[in-house]
Order: sequence, then structure tokens, then C-alpha cells
Amino acid sequence: MKSTGIVRKIDALGRVVLPKELRRTLNIADGDPVEIFVDGDQIILKKYQANMECAVTGEVSNENISVLDGKLILSQKGIIDLLSQLQEKMKTGGE
Repeated sequence: MKSTGIVRKIDALGRVVLPKELRRTLNIADGDPVEIFVDGDQIILKKYQANMECAVTGEVSNENISVLDGKLILSQKGIIDLLSQLQEKMKTGGE
């Protein structure tokens, strides 16, 4: 586990603020759900993603497919959208 060097105090209601830079880096927007895990004496926060949620469309379905050893979940529409954008990027040289 990598330390960020960031220390925050818990307020009277048990809340802690995640710094904007960290939220931006981890692509966590206002209102996004965060999952809480406990590992021994450590609390681990992770941006929540429903099982089989398409990374492109957000659609949750058992019909979605898992690629890249489970690192990417895609729906049929997500695959089409992703391929379309990749083809466009290749035409324009990645711009």
C-alpha cells in the first residue's frame, strides 16, 4: 500500500474529507458511492462499482462481458461506443 502523506481529522459526526486532488486522481465525483472495507486495523475506501457494471455506459447486466482479466466490464453498447471512439482516434492520430 502506498502512503499519500495526507492526514485528515475525523469530525464530531465521524466524517472525513477526501482531498480534491485524491478524488480527481481516483475519478471520484461528488455523490459517487464509496465502498468501505476493513483489513485488520486498516480501513480501505474504494469507489463502488456494481458487479458487471459497464465501464462505458454504466449499464449493469449479467450479459456484460469481462475483459483484460476482469479489469474491464463492457456491455454490447459499451463495446460499440468504445470501438467507434478508438477507430476515430486512430484516424486522427490519437488527437
